[in-house]
Amino acid sequence: MLNHVMVGTNDLDRAKRFYDAVLGTLGAGEPFRHTAESGHTRLFYMHDGSTFCVSEPINGEPATHANGGTIGFKCSSPEQVKAFHDTAVAHGGASIEEPPGLRSGSLGPMHLAYVRDPDGNKLCAIHRPG
Repeated sequence: MLNHVMVGTNDLDRAKRFYDAVLGTLGAGEPFRHTAESGHTRLFYMHDGSTFCVSEPINGEPATHANGGTIGFKCSSPEQVKAFHDTAVAHGGASIEEPPGLRSGSLGPMHLAYVRDPDGNKLCAIHRPG
């Protein structure tokens, strides 16, 4: 259903270090870097038919995170959920909500981990068994 997700950053180099490490746990490689005529730069991480983008805001205003927004990354195993979480924390992210682990919910059991990136964007690593 989705083609891509884009988040803003106030420090592209810091964001690149963070997302290179975190998205590397999912198998994403080096991002494509694009500088627009306006001078703002974006990073495009492409993997498994999806694109995740990190951008300096086009309007020149500071980047802010979405209150109530979460970006979920599909993981292939509970171990990958934990690796995503631990790598995020090791690279300047913050662990939030409950520790990584199995949760039950209306959609059935799933392994979850929630973190905030260095710019405050809320990320979720998720694996649904079966």
